[in-house]
Formats: sequence, structure tokens, C-alpha cells
Amino acid sequence: MLSLRKHRVWSGLSVLLLVFGSPFVAAQDEKAAKERAEIDAETADVIKEFRAMNGGDAAYNKAAGYAVFRVTKAGLGASGAGGGGKAVDKKAGTQSYMRMGSAGVGFTFGVSKYDIVILFETPDKLAAFTKGGWDSAATAQAAAGSAGTEISSTFFEGVAYYQFSKKGLMASADVSGTKFWIAEELTPK
Repeated sequence: MLSLRKHRVWSGLSVLLLVFGSPFVAAQDEKAAKERAEIDAETADVIKEFRAMNGGDAAYNKAAGYAVFRVTKAGLGASGAGGGGKAVDKKAGTQSYMRMGSAGVGFTFGVSKYDIVILFETPDKLAAFTKGGWDSAATAQAAAGSAGTEISSTFFEGVAYYQFSKKGLMASADVSGTKFWIAEELTPK
């Protein structure tokens, strides 16, 4: 008798979960689809702008894949940056939606927004990046300081970083201490 009662309770809970859980799951899926669409549009815009820069198309064409992140950095003494984007294998056409974040200390005041483009010389470098948990220990040096200057298509250890805002390519793209990881909630199931 006790097991019949337990069975009815679990059956009832299961029905409630199906009835009330489905709309929650659907809402989460819809939210993720919307965010993926926004990231897709932002990535297309950034890559188009990057390729239009002097030397940008040549650098893009040498890469096996790329990643684009839209970043917001803020600070008042200590600083933090975070953003989202995706990595793309140009040959296979695969995409990995990702997040990034960093923290630091020093003289920082205000909020800035910028984009990061990371080019990968080989499929292996891209694969290592998209496995997640990738920590950039190197500081990238972009060879430009303002819009219209030339982008270097030189890779450092198989990776090239470019950081730019609406003012153009920045002279130094500092990504040291930045973590990149897969956005599981955006990965289609």
C-alpha cells in the first residue's frame, strides 16, 4: 500500500513537472536563441568592419578560424571586463558560443566598450581555444593606433589579437589574464 502511495505521489509530481516545466524550458530555449541571433549579427558586423580595415582582409584570409567578442570593461580602482561572442572554424563552418572575463587592479575609472577579434593560424589553435577554459597569458600587440592604419597579419604562437572601438584599432590589445569559456546555456542541444 505504501509503495502504491509513493508511486501516485511521484506520478503526480512528474505530471506537474511536465505541465509547468515545459514552458520554463521553452522560455530558456527562446532566450538562448535570441542571444545567439544577437551574437551572430554582432559577429558579422565586427568581421565586416575588421576586413574593411587596411590589412584586415589579408589577416582574415590567412586564418583557419576566428573569434569575436563584444566586451564591456568597467572600473573604479579595480577593474573587470566581460563579454560574449563566438569562435568560428572557417573550413568546417562550426561555431562555438563563448563567454570571456577578466579582473584587474590599478588606475581604472569609467566604462568602455570594445570588440576583440582573435585569429587562429591553424585548426589546432582554434580547437584548443574552443575547448574552453582557455587563459590568454600573452599580451597582444596590434600594429595600429587609429582607424585606417594597417593591420598586421603576423601570428604570435599561432594566434593574432586585435582590439578596437569605434575610434579604430587600439595600439595594444591587452588580454593577459583573460579567461574564455564555452557558454553552455547558448549551446543548442
